[in-house]
Amino acid sequence: MKFTEEHEWLRVEDDLVVVGITEHASEQLGDIVFVELPEEGTEVSKDDEVVVIESVKAASDILAPLDGEIVEVNEAIVNDPGKVNEDPLGDGWFFKMKVEDLSVLDDLMDEAAYKDFIG
Repeated sequence: MKFTEEHEWLRVEDDLVVVGITEHASEQLGDIVFVELPEEGTEVSKDDEVVVIESVKAASDILAPLDGEIVEVNEAIVNDPGKVNEDPLGDGWFFKMKVEDLSVLDDLMDEAAYKDFIG
């Protein structure tokens, strides 16, 4: 897994990148009550706002961590936003994207670097 300074995690599955928020981010947000996901097929650029999350504490935008195309979204978290709090690194994923070059992930933090970043 790789991590961003915006508290997102990225995991490569086959030729896709799965994106979600970290446990740290889900704890900071508190109970998530609403998630709005992008449409499948949407082309995004790094730092585009792609997801809206509302929690009992605040509303937040999730930014695209990379350039690419959103190819799948997790409808389960739209119907049950609490999944993001329950399992942020698993069932609480947000979307899967196709990127041209997976080597761009090399520029992101690994787990040890992320732990230092939030520490």
